Amino acid sequence: MSLEGGTVGLLAWMLEPMFDLVFVERRPDAVAWVGIAILSLFMVRGVAGVAQRIVMARVAFNASSRLQQDLLAHVLRLDQTYFSANSPGQLIERVQGDVQAIQNMWVQLITGVGRDAVGLLSLMIVALAVDPIWTAVAVIGAPLLVAPSLIVQRYIRKKAFRLRDIAGRRTTRLDEIFHGITPIKLNAMETYQQARFRTATDDMVRATIRTQAGQATVPALVDFAVGFGFFAVLLYGGPQIIAGEKTVGEFMAFFTAMSLAFQPLRRLAGMSGTWQTMNASLERIYTLRDTVPTIVDPVTPAAAQPATTEVVFADVHLSYGDNPVLRGVDFTVPEGTTTALVGLSGAGKSTVFNVLTRMVDPTSGSVTIGGQALEDYRLADLRGLFSVVSQDTLLFDETLRENLLLGRTDISDAALGAALDAAHVSDFLADLPAGLESQAGPRGSNLSGGQRQRVAIARALLRDTPILLLDEATSALDTKSERLVQQALTRLSDKRTTLVIAHRLSTIREADQILVLDKGRVAERGTHGQLLAKDGLYTQLHAMQFGADQA
Repeated sequence: MSLEGGTVGLLAWMLEPMFDLVFVERRPDAVAWVGIAILSLFMVRGVAGVAQRIVMARVAFNASSRLQQDLLAHVLRLDQTYFSANSPGQLIERVQGDVQAIQNMWVQLITGVGRDAVGLLSLMIVALAVDPIWTAVAVIGAPLLVAPSLIVQRYIRKKAFRLRDIAGRRTTRLDEIFHGITPIKLNAMETYQQARFRTATDDMVRATIRTQAGQATVPALVDFAVGFGFFAVLLYGGPQIIAGEKTVGEFMAFFTAMSLAFQPLRRLAGMSGTWQTMNASLERIYTLRDTVPTIVDPVTPAAAQPATTEVVFADVHLSYGDNPVLRGVDFTVPEGTTTALVGLSGAGKSTVFNVLTRMVDPTSGSVTIGGQALEDYRLADLRGLFSVVSQDTLLFDETLRENLLLGRTDISDAALGAALDAAHVSDFLADLPAGLESQAGPRGSNLSGGQRQRVAIARALLRDTPILLLDEATSALDTKSERLVQQALTRLSDKRTTLVIAHRLSTIREADQILVLDKGRVAERGTHGQLLAKDGLYTQLHAMQFGADQA
């Protein structure tokens, strides 16, 4: 960059001998060396320009990629409550859009320092060498830029913050549309969603135009100052040239130097506006980086594998703000047994799972596994104790094999085949176009609900963890799929400590104990037969469900 910038000053300097020796004095010996010198300058400039662009592209993209990776690693460590408060679109914009804005700014900043500043300095040296007074007269309008520039920069900063926020909302809108494409089509909401996206896009266009207008104002101020400087130089230096006190070559060298200085000066001035835009993105990233998780590893962690997998909840309370969710939950799940959680929506069943896996920490009370408090385990060790099969099975847009192995390389083909057979995945594998190498599609859309559940069960079998969490794993399946999945779940839960959230009471008749949750409390507990004999809340749930089934 310095080479490229320096050649600009040398090119302006070479115009003096070109005009004075070749055009005015008409010396033949000067033609060759002046021409070779100018040609050499352009060749050096071209090679340096290509080299600096290659280097800058490599540096800029490597740096932004590492920053994006670091941001994602940081975000993945944050608590679940953070993701409840921040939409995916906003997070995507911070990891992608804000980093991209910073990358563009740093490219301009480094280019400005390495090329434009050097070029401007070399041109000013040429101008000073020709005539210091002319140079002083040319920059007489520069002080007039200070106050307007400060005002414009504050405006740009304000608009840049709004632009980044609007960009996040627009990305959120797209994310929600693509996530909900099926209900959108079923409810004929295409026009409605198009209108909402159009509104978000129009807001972004207006914010972008205002930000760009602010950024363009600073170079425009430079134009005014430079134009005023040229006018002053002509008024002052014109009579000197007419009187023969200065040569045409000197004037052309000075005029060319000042003219060539115009573009790097405009670019450097424009950087102040871009800097404000980058600051908006930087502050958003700083805010994200300054957000620290509250659920962290202990200083002295407990052993990764507990002596037993007995789970004990003791007077557990949990509130989200002023909203109590768990109100003194007490229960014990002996090792190797199955405990079912039932109750109306909002009773706290899923919250029990979230507390057990430390997605959230209780407000008070304690939860232990093997007699050891959850917060004494490293998070990776604690969550390594669980396999989870839920009604919303997460499959990635990758092959079935990748969805099953999840990057693991320690699973043999025999173990993989056994898991596929036990989970009844083998039953439909032959019908897929490429078997295990078939693409699952976005969120597993190439598979049916029952097939996705069986893949999730096979994945849980391959994890081979001592504790199993089943979150309404069969609630959305047809009768045949439910029977196959239930058979696979029975195999999966064998000899494991199992907790089940179930809406279909028929699937938990054989549970060792059933806990009936009501408004964050354990209202009833016992086996299926014992609870029916109590003629309480469980009996009401049973009657409601089987009455609905008969209907």
